[in-house]
Amino acid sequence: MSEAEKLHRHLIGQQGSRRSLNTPALVLDLEMLDRNIAEMAAFAKAHKVNLRPHSKTHKSADIARRQIAAGALGVCCAKLGEAEALGEAGVESLHITSPVVTPQAIDRLMALNGRVKELMVVVDHPANAEALAAAASKAGKPLTVIVDIDPGIHRTGVATPDGVVELVKKVKGLKSLKYAGVQFYCGSHQHIKSFAERKASIEERTEYLKGILAKLDAAGLKPGIITGSGTGTHYIDAKLGVFTELQVGSYVFMDHDYNVCDLRGLDKPTFEQALQIDARVVSANTAGMATVDAGLKAMATEKGPPMILKGAVEGSTTRFMGDEHLAVIAPEGKAAPGHGEQVILTPPHCDPTVNLYESYHVVKGDTLVDIWPVTARGRSQVPIHTKGNRGFGLAGTATPPRVEYASPHSSAPPAPPPAWRSRRRGR
Repeated sequence: MSEAEKLHRHLIGQQGSRRSLNTPALVLDLEMLDRNIAEMAAFAKAHKVNLRPHSKTHKSADIARRQIAAGALGVCCAKLGEAEALGEAGVESLHITSPVVTPQAIDRLMALNGRVKELMVVVDHPANAEALAAAASKAGKPLTVIVDIDPGIHRTGVATPDGVVELVKKVKGLKSLKYAGVQFYCGSHQHIKSFAERKASIEERTEYLKGILAKLDAAGLKPGIITGSGTGTHYIDAKLGVFTELQVGSYVFMDHDYNVCDLRGLDKPTFEQALQIDARVVSANTAGMATVDAGLKAMATEKGPPMILKGAVEGSTTRFMGDEHLAVIAPEGKAAPGHGEQVILTPPHCDPTVNLYESYHVVKGDTLVDIWPVTARGRSQVPIHTKGNRGFGLAGTATPPRVEYASPHSSAPPAPPPAWRSRRRGR
C-alpha cells in the first residue's frame, strides 16, 4: 500500500474530503480529465487522424487505459523504463520515442518486446539499427522500428533528408527489424504563445518533412506511419494533414506553460486544468502574505513559480521561499489566505511535477473518489538496482527481476536562477 493510501484511503467517498488531504498533494479532477480525453479523441476522429498520446505526461496506467478506451491506438513512452512499467500494468501497445542504445537496455527492450502485444521504438543511427537487429534475431521476435527525423532542434533524429533515406534502406535490409514509418516531433515549437507564429513555424517545418517524405516515396520507402505533433501544435498539424497519428501529451492535464498558449486560434482555453497541487497555509504572520507548504520539492521549477487556481484573492501571486515553502502574496490592500486555509495551485510544468509524486488523489468536486499510482514514477532508462522477482528485467530470465529506480526526492531540486525570485507570475 502506498503512503497516500495509508494516509487517505479512509477519506474516499466522504463529502468534502479533499480538504482533509495531507499537503502538498497532487490532485486530479476526474471530470475535467475525462472531458479533456473526450475532446482530443473527438478532434482526432473528426480530422481522420489516429491518437497515440504521450504517457510521459502522466506516467499512469489508469490514464493510459482511459485514453485507449476513448479511441487511442496505444501510448508513447519517452523512456524504456516507462514502457516497462506500463507494460507490466497491462498496457499492450507502446511506442518508445527515444533511442534505446546500451546493451543492457537493448536486452530489456527485447524482453519487453516478447511480452507486450505491440511495441515500436525509434532509431536514428545505423549502428543502433544493427544492434537492435542482432538482439531481435537472437530473441526470436522481430522488432518494429520508427526512423526518427530531426526537425531542427538537434536533440534526436537523423539530421539530413538523404540520411533519412539511407537509414530507412538500412532498416529495410535487416530481416529482424520491421520498418513501420517515421517520427517528426517539433518539441521547441509546442510552447510558442502566439497561434499565428506557431502556425507559421510549423508550416515551414512541415514543408521540410514533406520533402523527406517525397524522397522516401521516390525510393519506394513510403512510411506507413508518420507520427509526431504535440498538444501545442495538434490543431495545426491535423489541419495540414501530413501526420497519420498525433503524440499529444499535456492536454490531459494542462499547466501554466500551455495555458498561456492559444492552442486553436480561438483566444480561449481548449482544455481544462485537471492537474492541481493542493497546499495549505502553515504561516500567516506577515500582512498581505501567507506561506504554504508547497515549495521547490512540490513541483517542477524551471518554468517559474505556480499560478493560483483557488484559495486566494484575484491578483495574488506566488514566490518560492525554499525547498518546502511558497509565498502567496495578495495585491496591495488585500488580505492573504488565513492560517490553515487551503490554496490550490496550477503546476508550472505538468510532466516533471507528476514525477515528484507517488500517487494521484482523484477527486470529483471536493470529494476524494480514488487514489491512482503514478505507475512509471522515476523510471529512468537505467535501473539503479533490482529487488524481488516482479516486473520486466533481463532478457532470457524465467522470472525477470523487479527493477527499482532512484527516487526523485533523493535530493532537492536546484535553486532557481536569481531572476526568478523577482518574477511575480508565469514563466
